[in-house]
Amino acid sequence: MTAAQFASSSNNTEQFNSIPSDGRVDWVDYAKGFCIVLIVMMHSTLRMGETMGGTGFLHYVVEFARPFRVPDFFLIAGLFLANVINRDWRLYLDRKVVHFFYFYVLWVAIQFAFKAPFSLADGHSVGHVFGSYLLTFVQPFGTLWFIYLLPVFFVTTKLLKDLPWYFLLGGAAFLQILPIETGSVLVDEFASRYVYFLVGYLFAQHIFRFAAWAMANPVASLTGLVIWGLTNGTLVAAGYSKMPFVSLALGAFGACAVVLASCLLSRLKAMDFLRYIGQHSIIVYLAFFLPMGVTRLFLARFMPEMDIGIMSVIVTSISVVVPLIMYKMVKITGLGKFAFIRPKWAYITKEHKKPQPSLQPAE
Repeated sequence: MTAAQFASSSNNTEQFNSIPSDGRVDWVDYAKGFCIVLIVMMHSTLRMGETMGGTGFLHYVVEFARPFRVPDFFLIAGLFLANVINRDWRLYLDRKVVHFFYFYVLWVAIQFAFKAPFSLADGHSVGHVFGSYLLTFVQPFGTLWFIYLLPVFFVTTKLLKDLPWYFLLGGAAFLQILPIETGSVLVDEFASRYVYFLVGYLFAQHIFRFAAWAMANPVASLTGLVIWGLTNGTLVAAGYSKMPFVSLALGAFGACAVVLASCLLSRLKAMDFLRYIGQHSIIVYLAFFLPMGVTRLFLARFMPEMDIGIMSVIVTSISVVVPLIMYKMVKITGLGKFAFIRPKWAYITKEHKKPQPSLQPAE
């Protein structure tokens, strides 16, 4: 059975048939919100630690989440691919490549606009800065590597969808296990992460069934989370989490744990803000660098005696909230829509399977 045939069976399951017409699934949004907060936390905490020359309690949380933080994000990204992978290439490229390429190019330019003056002040020439900018098109830049790599996953999967599913999955797992360290972000991260995206695509029906079971069995789900947490924490603390096979297993089981946690969180109305963050996860991902940098420098300059862990919590919180406020202001005022909403001219096709707004949100 080919990968496309294996994955397409997901479209016939009760789980997919019960998805709301707006395409939103609560636990998926919670999972995306959970993961984007962890990603922002990682950058905020590590940068804060570097600035202050020390570590805080949040560094341990960051290290605990390392095995599953990014794998789960890619797994979620592959969940609904079976529904669209058979689209014609022009429409597929528009939705899965041009869409992300537009935001990557735009936000690389925005980040360089902020970083270039500091680079010049450090003695680098204009030519060096411009060369660094051009390099971002072959070597993904800073925090934006995820949306650079995601279109590569989409194209690769469509090209290889007629291979036997077990051959494709086995090859991706083999790449993850190999100690590939070329220095190229594209090559290294592709090898390390593609298997999780592929699992989301191939096993979507099973993941949705697992989520349905978790929703119906909260006590068992919570028990499983506790067992997983103790196991993951022990292996991370012992320094085994980056070992071949162990890394793959922790990424897979960690992704399952996030599904469990997201299903449990979706039962709590008090955690609804996490669902909202997940619905706008790409907005946060694109823009968090700016409030993160400003808040970090402010705290280091004016509150240097504050605990590094508390500093990291503050930076993380502001870095998540400010992009959402920015997006809300853009929608209210209509100013700067191009930063978060792909404009009409950035489409390569106007074909739609059903009526859609002329402007498409980043997520």
